[in-house]
Amino acid sequence: MSLPTNRRRVRYVIGVDGGGTGTRARLTRLDGEALGYAQAGPSALGQGVEQAWRNVSQAIEHSFRDATVDDWDPGECAIGLGLAGAIVASHSRDFLHAASRYAHVALASDGFTTLLGAHKGKPGAIVIAGTGSIGEALLPNGTHVFIGGWGYPIGDEGSGAWLGMYAMRRTQQAVDGRVSAGALVRAVQSVAGNTRDELLAWCERAGQHAYATLAPLVFDVETADTYAAELLNAAARSIDDIAVALDADGTLPLVVSGSIGQRLEPRLTPRVRARLVEPAGDAIDGALRLIRERLRGDGIVS
Repeated sequence: MSLPTNRRRVRYVIGVDGGGTGTRARLTRLDGEALGYAQAGPSALGQGVEQAWRNVSQAIEHSFRDATVDDWDPGECAIGLGLAGAIVASHSRDFLHAASRYAHVALASDGFTTLLGAHKGKPGAIVIAGTGSIGEALLPNGTHVFIGGWGYPIGDEGSGAWLGMYAMRRTQQAVDGRVSAGALVRAVQSVAGNTRDELLAWCERAGQHAYATLAPLVFDVETADTYAAELLNAAARSIDDIAVALDADGTLPLVVSGSIGQRLEPRLTPRVRARLVEPAGDAIDGALRLIRERLRGDGIVS
């Protein structure tokens, strides 16, 4: 999805990657030379378009600051964005309206820009498991397919938020006396509280990002807690299922990315691991490729 073209001269091209944990922006010249880089807070559209726009704007502004460029105008900038939640059309429309001061804007899901970056725009598949999870593939015939990505709290199996919710559920059950309080429960209680009232208050305030912050605890205690190890195995099976659904024949090169996905790689089935390749680039590379394709179509770059 993109905004109508503003015909002012483009001086800067910016790639943005945004999700439930944070936002990254890379500033480049029109010729591709990298100038600056910056980070900001979460910009997943499902967490609110206003928050997303605020953090994207901050990341862009700080990338100019990193490049020591003070005199810049949004009307001379083309931005490509890969944002979590952009697959929801209403979110994308609202965000693009907020971004209308930029000369050129191209918006896609962070999954698609990660896919473009990982395989340089060529056919391939990717499963991302970070705060959320999704699988996407670009088929040889040009078809773009995706699996999962239904979002928090009902979907995103195998993600950080998914792990965190199960860790909290186990903790609640332990407080009830329904299960024993193992290492995982004690780790969650050290963060969220020991009593029923404390846990209820934590859960009332928590959203996708807060639950994802519990996921590292599951990895930390896996050797001492059977339930934690079983939960990580279940997360890995979810990634396996997404990978197979994307490409049942197993012919496409596959990248597993995201903070959780990378840590789960050793637990994937041999069938899925045999398809793994190193990514050629990241989501920012994909976002830059997305906007440069738009500029190429408008005859602005060759």
